[in-house]
Amino acid sequence: GASGYLLKPFERDELLHRVRDALEQRLRQERLERERAELERQVRRQRDEVQSLVLRGVRALVEAVEAKDAYTRGHSARVTGYALILAEAMGVDPEPIRLGGELHDIGKIGVPDAILNKPGPLDAEEWAKLREHPLIGIRILEPLIRDEKVISMALCHHERWDGKGYPHGLHGCEIPIEARILSVADTLDAITSVRAYRPARTWEYAVAEIRRESGKQFAPAVVDAAESVLDRLEAHYRGVFQGA
Repeated sequence: GASGYLLKPFERDELLHRVRDALEQRLRQERLERERAELERQVRRQRDEVQSLVLRGVRALVEAVEAKDAYTRGHSARVTGYALILAEAMGVDPEPIRLGGELHDIGKIGVPDAILNKPGPLDAEEWAKLREHPLIGIRILEPLIRDEKVISMALCHHERWDGKGYPHGLHGCEIPIEARILSVADTLDAITSVRAYRPARTWEYAVAEIRRESGKQFAPAVVDAAESVLDRLEAHYRGVFQGA
């Protein structure tokens, strides 16, 4: 931290002059540091305000998606609840899960209502259109969301452990862990919810399906985690659908 030196012998006035200069330099540095810190606080505050506005807009799009499809209203919130329980059981950071769960189906804003609400089976062309929604989703989210984990959840939640999913046919650990978790959570809600083409299935049916698809549709480690917190997952289901 030295700011200069004196050669012996030196005069008292020279010492005072050097000390005064050093103190003034230090005061200038402290003032600049305070100004820089204040500017950084202002930038962070403005960035947080912008991000908050962006998220409000994105969440409004999610609400618009669910308004298009009366059968999946509340789906994103329910899926997020399941996914957070699974993430905790697996020691996975919950924050990307929380936002990714909310936003994972945003791409359905680009799927025609006639497909989302069709009471019967979809034909090949309709299936192809529906399967575009992860790609539509990332086109919406990438300019707005910085978190790659959140983006990957929107893109990869319909990928399968056996590589037979969409949109890219990823296999096994190529699928991000957050998307593997979301896949199980998404399926639990899909099976136990009323859909245009079928009534809701029971909790027991959904659990049996998850077990049956371990190592095929779902990552075995996620299914094992679901088994370890099955009572909490069921409590979430009962609370949502039966007001428990």
